[in-house]
Amino acid sequence: MMARAPRLQVAGGIFHVTARGNRRQSIYHDDYDRQVFLILRDRIVERFDWRQLAYCLMTNHFHLLIETPEPTLSAGMHALNGRYAMHFNERHSFDGHLFERRFRSRLIETDEDLAGALDYIAHNPVKAGLCAHPWQWRWSSFYGLRPDREGRS
Repeated sequence: MMARAPRLQVAGGIFHVTARGNRRQSIYHDDYDRQVFLILRDRIVERFDWRQLAYCLMTNHFHLLIETPEPTLSAGMHALNGRYAMHFNERHSFDGHLFERRFRSRLIETDEDLAGALDYIAHNPVKAGLCAHPWQWRWSSFYGLRPDREGRS
């Protein structure tokens, strides 16, 4: 069996990052879990000096769009997912893996890639039937960003 390839890490890179619950199970049981995740995420963003461009918390997975000034994606995601899994397991009296595998990431290389990732993240709860418009999903960076009547954001 061969070892996994090292995770792509780029100083100044923008990454679309996702992680899904083990066996596609929920990784948030309630709003408190989501709030804890966002607090932990904010601490990691600050610790690693990341720039957060967008996020969306779904039921069994999350999306982050982040820029990493230094090649710290793996260290930061290891810390975030590990700390959140510890919180979740302790709070809900579970043990074992919360996430099905290590996080996935995709390097954003063009403006078109960036626009596509932003659109995908914004519309994920709409496609899942959780809301009618991206600005209605409370657990997203797009929450409350309803365009005005003239079509401007």
